[in-house]
This record gives sequence, C-alpha cells and structure tokens, in this order.
Amino acid sequence: MPLYEHVFLARQDVTSQQVETMVETYKGVIEAGGGTIEKIESWGVKSLAYRIKKNRKAHFTLLNISAPPAALAEMERQMQISEDVLRFMTVRVEQLEAEPSAMMQKRDRDDRKDRDRGDRPRRRDDDFGGGFGGDRGDRGDRGGDRPERNFGGEN
Repeated sequence: MPLYEHVFLARQDVTSQQVETMVETYKGVIEAGGGTIEKIESWGVKSLAYRIKKNRKAHFTLLNISAPPAALAEMERQMQISEDVLRFMTVRVEQLEAEPSAMMQKRDRDDRKDRDRGDRPRRRDDDFGGGFGGDRGDRGDRGGDRPERNFGGEN
C-alpha cells in the first residue's frame, strides 16, 4: 500500500479539541477506505509566512498514512469542503519515519536551549554600547580610485 506524509493547517480560532475531532474524522475516512494512519503529530499553533484566508496563525498537524489512493482522495475532498482547513499537502514517500519529525525535534532543541542560556558567557558586543559586529578598524580610503579586480580571469 502506498505511504504518504500529509500536513494540514487548521484555522487558529478553532480549539485544539476541535482539531483532534477533525483528525479523528479524517482517520475514520482513511480507515473506511482500507488504510491506516501510522502516526499523528500535532505541531501546535504556528505563525504563517503570509496571510491565508485572513489568518496569520494556524494549527499544524502531521499524519503518516498508509492507504490506497482512493481513500486519500476522499480525505482530501473533505478537507477542501471544510472551512476550518486552510491548506493541506500530501507527499508520497518510500517509507514512513518512526521517530519524531523534524518539527518535533526542533521543539525539543528549543526547549533545551532555553534552559541552557544561563550558563552562556557574555560576549563583549551583547551590551548596548557594543555596536553591531564589533570594531572594524580603519577602513581606509573609500574613494573611487580602487584598483581593478579580476574575478576568475587571467591577470
């Protein structure tokens, strides 16, 4: 049976429980079509790069699916009808990943980084008077009499 990774974005004003209900509905569609959902990951509410249907944030959810194409097509059809689903994308893969996705691993790294910040030594340009990038020294004459430069050609 073909394997798919499916990500969908739900409007930010729906609750997490409503998103879980949507996932259960789509899971029922896949199972009725003869497939299974191997893994469900809720990535939480994240900011969007640009507005989608007047929304700046959305609930992100990943589904790892093993299903025939007809079952997947029916699930996508129902997502197109739903007003709560902003976008979705399905990618066919050779094998499904058992470990947490990159988004979940990133969240774990971010949590650890927040805990470790107290031990970090302070850099010189961290205080307000340090400037942007430290002292660059004398930059020399910045006039128009620069020597010709050769970029990859012969001298």
